[in-house]
Amino acid sequence: MTAQPQESGSLLHEYADRVRDLQVQLPDAAVCDTFVDEWLRADGQTPHHEVIDLANRLGRGGLLARKAATARHVRGDGLTYGSTSGRRWTLDPLPIVLGSQEWTQLERGLSQRAVLLDLVLADLYGERRLISGGLLPAAVVLGHDGFLFGAHGIRLPGAHQLVMTSTDLARDASGAWTVLSDRTQAPSGAGYAMADRRIVARTMTRLYRTTELARLRGFFDHMGDALLDAAPDVDRPHIALLSPGPDCETAFDQAFLANLLGMPLVQAEDLTMRDGQVWRRTTHKPERVDVLVRRVDAEWSDPLDLRGDSRLGVPGLAEACRRGKISVVNPLGSGVLENPALLAYLPAIAKELLGEELLLPQPRSWWLGDEESAREAFGRLDTLVIKPISRNSGELAIHGWDLDAGQLANLRSQIEAEPWRWAAQEQIAMSTTPIIGPDGLEPRRFVLRSFGVGGAEGYRFLPGGLGRVSTEAGSWIVSNERGGVAKDIWVLAGDREQADLTARHRSPDSLLLPDLDSRISLTPRVADDLYWWGRYTERAEATARLLTVVDDLVADNHGRGDSPGRIAMTTMLDTLSASSGVAQRADESPNDFLRRMLTDASTPGTVAFTVTQVVRTSYAVRELLSNDTWLLLSRLQGALQARVDDDEPLTDTLAQMLESLIGLTGLAAENTVRDEVWSFMDLGRRVERSTALVALLRTAADSDRSPVADGQVTEATLRACDSGITFRRRLATGNGPASPVAGMLQLLLRDPINPRSLEFQIDRMLTVTAGFDNAEVADALQALRRLTSVADPEEFAAKRTRLAAWGTQLNDQLRDFSDLLNSTYFRRQTSSRRMTSQVQIGVRQ
Repeated sequence: MTAQPQESGSLLHEYADRVRDLQVQLPDAAVCDTFVDEWLRADGQTPHHEVIDLANRLGRGGLLARKAATARHVRGDGLTYGSTSGRRWTLDPLPIVLGSQEWTQLERGLSQRAVLLDLVLADLYGERRLISGGLLPAAVVLGHDGFLFGAHGIRLPGAHQLVMTSTDLARDASGAWTVLSDRTQAPSGAGYAMADRRIVARTMTRLYRTTELARLRGFFDHMGDALLDAAPDVDRPHIALLSPGPDCETAFDQAFLANLLGMPLVQAEDLTMRDGQVWRRTTHKPERVDVLVRRVDAEWSDPLDLRGDSRLGVPGLAEACRRGKISVVNPLGSGVLENPALLAYLPAIAKELLGEELLLPQPRSWWLGDEESAREAFGRLDTLVIKPISRNSGELAIHGWDLDAGQLANLRSQIEAEPWRWAAQEQIAMSTTPIIGPDGLEPRRFVLRSFGVGGAEGYRFLPGGLGRVSTEAGSWIVSNERGGVAKDIWVLAGDREQADLTARHRSPDSLLLPDLDSRISLTPRVADDLYWWGRYTERAEATARLLTVVDDLVADNHGRGDSPGRIAMTTMLDTLSASSGVAQRADESPNDFLRRMLTDASTPGTVAFTVTQVVRTSYAVRELLSNDTWLLLSRLQGALQARVDDDEPLTDTLAQMLESLIGLTGLAAENTVRDEVWSFMDLGRRVERSTALVALLRTAADSDRSPVADGQVTEATLRACDSGITFRRRLATGNGPASPVAGMLQLLLRDPINPRSLEFQIDRMLTVTAGFDNAEVADALQALRRLTSVADPEEFAAKRTRLAAWGTQLNDQLRDFSDLLNSTYFRRQTSSRRMTSQVQIGVRQ
């Protein structure tokens, strides 16, 4: 199929018209006066034939359906740019296709560039011959925030200093791939690329299955091998990924990568220094860390040697690197290679270090600290992209053609004041590619981010990489921070050897994972989050169940005077208020109170607030949770966010929420390996269920009522505990106490085979903690077990005050047990800082 539309009314014809319109809108001052489109190649050699055919077959409605399906998968997989406060990842389902030969040629250029940058990095923190030999001005290096004097002399074992590399590319006006910039500080996005592929494979299933593609999984195997190559000379190196935390904008990418490679994701508080070695704090013995994959910017990584006000780093990390005790990947100081002024000198450096011309073209660039370069750039400032050399400056790239005369004059004055801080580049045309819009296919400018890893066999690259496009048709800005749209990049396999893309070069006994005992150990922070994940999910479910019961009682009995049903309704409203800690306002109707209990996310104890905590803790430990978790969380949030009008019942929303919460419980119970992850999640659930049950029974059975009202309260309590069917079956067969209240207490307090009973919870906690080998924890649980064993359901039914007193004592012991877990396993480490300063910490990825 040629690039020209065969049918005048086709989507492709409409798209071609939009591309031509965009061509006309090019600014007069821009250096490029034309661009290419990925689908509309003038030579007709586009590899997008099958994608184009599919788009025409689907039509506008079919494409919009695929776009909607993609958005659902993004929500279901939990893809975010940011965390709970971040935005959803935006993915267009139409892939960008690269031919096998084109990718092979591009890969050669990327490999050459990675080798060159690796040599430059080694020189800048070694002999600095590039500076002394005049190939690179000292001010270009010393004036960049990424150059760290404290990193001098640090050298990684293995073949490469630059282990991970990333390059942003775009096509120029001729269609040739051109370098825009390099990312070497802590390259992010490979996890997003893999996640995008999984979603597009589900959205475009037939097309994906019938297209021979280079697969992505092998790249991550090579990444694991490269990390082992960079490790110090130790047996079975331990590898961890250092993250700024779940609120980092690329937290999903970090967790996805950690999960894919099987390495723990750590934060600064999880690490400690001892005898010059970095250790990971765990709930048992400390675990040595030999390789640290750094996702914290270098200057924030060590508050002792580098930035003293950082809470994100490990004091002494730089010194441990200098002594060869640990390998940090990418090494401290590697961010200096991101300097846009460096591009002006790379062609000459390539000739000096490699004896070669650069295979990949790059835009003509100027460092404005050089007087001659500045004069030339000032003469055409309105056609250039002007950039601060350091991204940490907070200033963004400026497009000269977007400025009027006054703004250009102000910019020139700003540059002249500190010329060494600025660089300029010619604008690259940037190809366009279609995305699915409400009116059909719309052109957007496209940037490709490549990913490479350097190991013993050289640099290997993720086939394709991560595609990103602008949000607006006329925009030159392609940025995740500004809401860019992602694209899956397909590289046609052609004659490429598939085994070469997937095979590991290491034997199975040198896997990335350490031994089993250390692999399942958790840091106190993670154990704490898992424990509270269990508590919050159980709390949300219990509150939603009780809210459902009370909502039914209000619907049946509100306004019925002093009837037994009205008494039961009032009792259970009080029970809901007491167990949740949310008081009903004096001027608040029962319906308004129940609606607030469901939807008010700002008040602790409501369903909405607790669900928010479930989501927050899920993001904090996302690398440990099943992929299915995010689908259930998405449904849970969707049910909560759906508008419920004042005259609509809460039943449907509560049913949807309970379905998702029960699903989360099932995942934890049936899909989680019985290691420490499951243990702390289950402990949290059992402690919360015990606490909630005691609170429920103390308020629901705290006074004498008429037999009819007591029966209705008993039935409501059993429904809230999902034990009504068992109770009725036993009552019908005469099995158990004759009193309904005593029978309820027997079932919920002392029944060892009822998963909702208190005795079952205590026995389960004893089983879970049996492997902890901690006498104090065991003694505390045995004390709880003894107190449970003296509970007499018939006595409590006859004398409700004794139930209240016993419940108070049990509640105190449960609280003490939770505190004991906290002091024993969850004790956090205070982040060390050299100086006290309240700053805005920003981590750029």
